[in-house]
Amino acid sequence: MLRIDPKVDFAFKQMLGHPGHPAVTIHFLNAILQPQVPIQQVEILNPIQGKQRAEDKLAVLDVLACDHLGRRFNVEMQTTLPFALPKRLLYYNCLNYVRQLSEGEGYRGLAPAISICVLDKVLFREDPRYHLSFRLRSDQVSDLVFVNDLEFHTLELPKFQLACHNVSAFAAEQKWLYLLQNAGSMDLDALAELLDDPVYREALGVLDMISKSPEELDLYEARLKMWRDEQARMEAAQIEGLERGIEQGRELGIQQGRDLGLARGKILGRLQLLASMLDMPEPASWGSMSEEELNGVEAELREQLSRRNGGSGR
Repeated sequence: MLRIDPKVDFAFKQMLGHPGHPAVTIHFLNAILQPQVPIQQVEILNPIQGKQRAEDKLAVLDVLACDHLGRRFNVEMQTTLPFALPKRLLYYNCLNYVRQLSEGEGYRGLAPAISICVLDKVLFREDPRYHLSFRLRSDQVSDLVFVNDLEFHTLELPKFQLACHNVSAFAAEQKWLYLLQNAGSMDLDALAELLDDPVYREALGVLDMISKSPEELDLYEARLKMWRDEQARMEAAQIEGLERGIEQGRELGIQQGRDLGLARGKILGRLQLLASMLDMPEPASWGSMSEEELNGVEAELREQLSRRNGGSGR
């Protein structure tokens, strides 16, 4: 069984950003983006985007690649939902765009910057589709694109739930998602046979090489530990938040109960006063009535008192 989960960022980077396996990167990008002009070759760039000024933020990407047309591709894996993730993706993609331009060069030479984020969590619960894409479009005309140079794609793995009895018939994109979901728990040869394409076998081979290299395995396991620690930390924070919310809700409920009791008591007090003024006994049924019903009784008694007072000349 393959011991390496490609959703761990170290393995993800090695599989999709290995300079010695550009065919894997090219196939993945073409499968996900389906560009009008297919990607024919890529150069794997340094994923650490250095600072241009001391106050700049250092950007560390999972996979950064450039194709033969100059298009830049940022591919990253997210097993959690970091705070303000869309803004982070926007920031990194804008960096990839503006840092193409050297001093004295014109804007015409800028090539598109494309971001692909694979998520092991659901970011957009309002839409069931696992692959969503975003560009800069007009608010008034849906198909009017301001500029095609910034492009964002999200792939939400939990939404990908196709039946696995005929994996070989999947589209290329679906096969990649199936690989990402299952590579850490299936036999390498069995998975490669299901996917039925040499490029997936090559990708799984990169993962297998990690398991056979003591140095890379150490790096993988260190990242895996960090991943698990982060998951545990987030789960603990969620439990703490839930418990705090329950306690706050309990306290709020008690206070609301007190407030409701006070309001109900005031209504019953007014009803008792009206009943005494009308020389009528207090019905036992008032104790089981809702506040709305009691308000109705009060209105009726007030009307009776008003008619009586009017009839006596007061």
